[in-house]
Amino acid sequence: LGVFLICTYAAKEATKKTKKAKLYVPQIDCDVKAGKIINPEFIAKCPPGCQDVKYRVYGTDIYASFSSVCNAAIHSGIIDNTGGKILVQKVAGHSGYRGSFSNGVRSLSLPRWRESFLVSEGKPRKGVTYPSTLEYSSSKSTAVKSGNDRVNVPTGDAIRKEYQTSPVPTPATQMATTTPTPTTMMTDPSTTTPKPTTTPATTRTTTVAAAAKTRAGLHRVRDIAFRGTSTSASNRNILRPNTGIQRQEPVAAFWRATGSPDHLAVETDSWKPGLSLFDTGFSSKEELNPKPLESISQGNPNCKVDLSFLMDGSWSIGKRRFQLQKQFLSNMAQALGISSTGPLMGIVQYGNDPSTEFNLKTYTNSKDLRNAIEKIPQKGGLSNVGKALSFVNKNFFSDANGNRGGAPNVVVVMVDGWPTDRVEEASRLARESGINIFFITIEAAAESEKQNVMEPNFVDKAVCRTNGFYAINVPSWFSLHKVVQPLVKRVCDTDRLVCSKTCLNSADIGFVIDGSSSVGTSNFRTVLQFVANISKEFEISDTDTRVGAVQYTYEQRLEFSFDKYSTKQDVLSAIKRISYWSGGTSTGAAISYASEQLFSKSKPNKRKIMILITDGRSYDDVRVPAMAAHQNGVIAYSIGVAWAAQDELEAIATDPDKEHSFFVDEFDNLYHFVNQLIQNICTEFNSQPRN
Repeated sequence: LGVFLICTYAAKEATKKTKKAKLYVPQIDCDVKAGKIINPEFIAKCPPGCQDVKYRVYGTDIYASFSSVCNAAIHSGIIDNTGGKILVQKVAGHSGYRGSFSNGVRSLSLPRWRESFLVSEGKPRKGVTYPSTLEYSSSKSTAVKSGNDRVNVPTGDAIRKEYQTSPVPTPATQMATTTPTPTTMMTDPSTTTPKPTTTPATTRTTTVAAAAKTRAGLHRVRDIAFRGTSTSASNRNILRPNTGIQRQEPVAAFWRATGSPDHLAVETDSWKPGLSLFDTGFSSKEELNPKPLESISQGNPNCKVDLSFLMDGSWSIGKRRFQLQKQFLSNMAQALGISSTGPLMGIVQYGNDPSTEFNLKTYTNSKDLRNAIEKIPQKGGLSNVGKALSFVNKNFFSDANGNRGGAPNVVVVMVDGWPTDRVEEASRLARESGINIFFITIEAAAESEKQNVMEPNFVDKAVCRTNGFYAINVPSWFSLHKVVQPLVKRVCDTDRLVCSKTCLNSADIGFVIDGSSSVGTSNFRTVLQFVANISKEFEISDTDTRVGAVQYTYEQRLEFSFDKYSTKQDVLSAIKRISYWSGGTSTGAAISYASEQLFSKSKPNKRKIMILITDGRSYDDVRVPAMAAHQNGVIAYSIGVAWAAQDELEAIATDPDKEHSFFVDEFDNLYHFVNQLIQNICTEFNSQPRN
């Protein structure tokens, strides 16, 4: 019995020790990235306060290894900002990581990365031994020369750091994985991330990515603190005036695998914080897997566009990036297939002031254009994008410069970071003139830098629609080549460019709505839905399209004026609140009332569009009021339902009648004409002479 009791006591003590050992969970900091930890699977404890934009996360569910482990756990919902235990498992790299907003954390997109990880609840898996000590990687480097750039390469093995978090001995069996040595690799811009391997002698070796460290003349380091500049032209850090921001020149980084005789050079893909590549609403396989350059539109009349590139020649871009920009423009010329029957391309370089490098008729083939691009020198100066857009609007698209009239005018603005002047007003005027504006922003402002941007959300204010079609954000100049084919597709989509003019015209659209007794309450709500469906196709703001509404019977009522609401949501809500009036049908008086109360107060340069909906013949004359409205520049569309008189619809409508008047037998069929009406408005705008 004594022996039995002793054995039982010993077993209980052993069980207690085992359970106690499980409590020793290593703690990691918020900024620790999975790639910095060598262990392929581990349980760790995150501290409170890791839900912060400075702890970057890349991916959704599966995360790139240079993401913050703890903030990824918050994004996935495993823990919250109070911290807690998590289980991390390393997995293979992926060709694409999708960004998303979840649990208060915005994760970013990434085309590819060499290693990934999963996060789950901090409960041990059966049969798996977890370390109470995590192994971290670091490296020693020495500088070597490669051409004119000084870079660092690792020397010797990675130093293994062990953070002991408890007095409990390290488990006898450490977990390890064997990873084949890669032939190429991407480097984490902010850290070096070794990959573990095991050898028969149980010696752990690591592959270390070198830090991309160069001399100051080649670096453009973003820093909120203002720094001085050197007077040497070859060793100068160029500053963005009034912002105190220096920007870092990209360099080639070298790495050497331990035990490998080869020195393999790769470009550092500096994924800047903020918006990720192709995080635009149009993220498809075309962006993640760009095709080789190919001329898709050589002499193709389906891609007959007159194209102007505004290239950034400011000092902030630096010489290396300026060369990358020229290479991109050369690739675009090759992919477009420049020809007199297809796309034509000119280039304007901007700095303090813009200047035309060559216009649309200077070169009519890709080869000559590419040779000319290679010889463009950098202007220097600020990044005055607004000034450049005004210049292009007034000077570039003229007959003398090769503008063909029948081809859509397209401007592609390339911006390194952000402009040093305002772009909204210049963009609006350019859009009103029929110019389709695309923005390519490279290395856009991070959250911490946005305070230095003169005009927040400048891209949204500059482009036609904010659905991502007209704006591409590129996190690194080294990723710019991926934009070529997606951009070619978009600028050649002439149908989309024509339709986009609904927001370029900056119109004042006045709805004149029949509220007579014959309409009825139910049908009146159907009419309001029709009005709302048309309105939401336009970009609504003080500087873009404005909407007003008049309801009429024998009398007239101003439901809301053009300057009453300046957002789309407010306009749609106002339409929904319109109450049915009921009464007679005096359409002629309603047209006169709308001319006085709405269109007489329209802003200069705004296109005045009247859309009148009625279900019957008017009790008064419509011809004289309609003619007066036409003479005052009002473009009138008439929509008749049921008993509406065809002759009156044609008299109200602007010529040609067939493009401005519509008839439908039932209210429920009104929705069929939404797209047709929008398309007619867009096509008419596109055919008008430029201002």
